Amino acid sequence: MRTTFTNWATFLAKRISILCFSLFLVASVTFFLMHHIPGDPFTQEQVIPEEIMLAMKKFYGLTDPWYVQYGRYLKNIVTWNLGPSFKYEARTVNQIISEGFPSSLQLGLQAIGFSLFTGILLGSLSAIKKGRWQDRFLLVLVAVGTSIPSFILATLLQYVFAMKLAWLPVARWGSFSQTILPTLALSAFPTAFIAKMLRTTMSEVLQQEYVFTAKIKGLAPYKILCKHVIRNAILPIVTYLGPLTAAIITGSFIVEKIFAIPGLGGWFVNSVINRDYTVIMGVTLFYSALLMLSVLIVDIIYCFIDPRIEVAKAK
Repeated sequence: MRTTFTNWATFLAKRISILCFSLFLVASVTFFLMHHIPGDPFTQEQVIPEEIMLAMKKFYGLTDPWYVQYGRYLKNIVTWNLGPSFKYEARTVNQIISEGFPSSLQLGLQAIGFSLFTGILLGSLSAIKKGRWQDRFLLVLVAVGTSIPSFILATLLQYVFAMKLAWLPVARWGSFSQTILPTLALSAFPTAFIAKMLRTTMSEVLQQEYVFTAKIKGLAPYKILCKHVIRNAILPIVTYLGPLTAAIITGSFIVEKIFAIPGLGGWFVNSVINRDYTVIMGVTLFYSALLMLSVLIVDIIYCFIDPRIEVAKAK
């Protein structure tokens, strides 16, 4: 018992240390990239007097040496104070994240849930019906899902189901019906990828000796499928949860813009256009923390699902 606890403590301590160091690297790289981009957040079409420009830079501390700004930036990150927005008066990056993230989180969770459920269902059916017309039809769907970018699929879904058929709203966010099209657009590629991956791994598992032994013993087909086949075939899917989260988050930027969703994606795109450095750095750091945390959670889940993996070796 004590050995198991020690292994888990060592495992978590090392993973959390790696996470913190990775966030430090992301924050540092983002800071120096933003300070080397030509132009500044206060550049406008109208000419601003030099005195006013200098006063604004002093107010936001941009006239300080780079190492002073860098130290202040790291100190604020520790206290999770991401600073004020340069373009939106009287608004901080923390406020922007707190306002935009709930919509992005809802869209992301719906897309991940739909991708996992549909991908596992289609992949299992394709493996069971391998070589038959159902399998060939699903392979065509997988090929289409992995080849069409999310922003093109989003436009097609808007045109067909909103403009032509008028079944669903074109854009906006609020009711459940308004979440269907962006969820489908965002989850198409992950769904196809999961289905393809599960078909491959499940086909291999179905050829294992312990599956044939279970059939000989007279075990019910659904028990063989749930207890022996899916449990072992699904392990690569669990590993894919980390990249899946990354794909959903990064893909949501454009999808949110297309469907006019008031999430973090729209804020991030606008901040890039406006050179709003603090918003760019804050959102990048926030999403990086989410991605790294999701990878840590996936590693923990993987160790629980497969008892053959020792925590001491999963470092």
